[in-house]
Amino acid sequence: MSMFDVTHVSVRVGDGEISFETGKLAKQASGAVVVRSGETAVLCTATKGALKDFDFLPLTVDVEERFYAAGKIPGSFFRREARAGEKATLTARMIDRPLRPLFPKGWHYETQLVAMPLSVDGEHPYDILAMNGASAALAVSDIPVGDHVGAVRIGKLEGDFVVNPAEEDHAALDLDLIVAAPRTQS
Repeated sequence: MSMFDVTHVSVRVGDGEISFETGKLAKQASGAVVVRSGETAVLCTATKGALKDFDFLPLTVDVEERFYAAGKIPGSFFRREARAGEKATLTARMIDRPLRPLFPKGWHYETQLVAMPLSVDGEHPYDILAMNGASAALAVSDIPVGDHVGAVRIGKLEGDFVVNPAEEDHAALDLDLIVAAPRTQS
């Protein structure tokens, strides 16, 4: 793959569009995808490490929030990035839970999935993008998984169901449901 082999795919979900791009960033990872919706962009990488002598799957999922993604630069006394917030921890768990059972039995390679929001526009939440991007990064990598996962947020706003509602509407939702599942076989 040369530096000009960039693949770009877009899909319409609800009233919005989600785009996936691979081949431009994080080329040393086993698989890397940038997922975008609106002005929110998330870099998701999947990396396979060394074979470990464990009797379990050594999978690490990390969501790295950065202040610059929201346009904030830390100043004064706090010059470094803070530890992961509650949303980052919950998003990492939402990535881990549907993907973990898809790895083959006996897969004992150290595997790491990292999602890093590059920009957050305040309208499109990065959690659903990170979930879809992590699965896409696994799909373009050489890491064997049984299937791939798609994720969507369903909200109920004023009696109507909304697919991937805007972040400003989350407080007013009567139902906030995130669904992640592999594709069904017919």
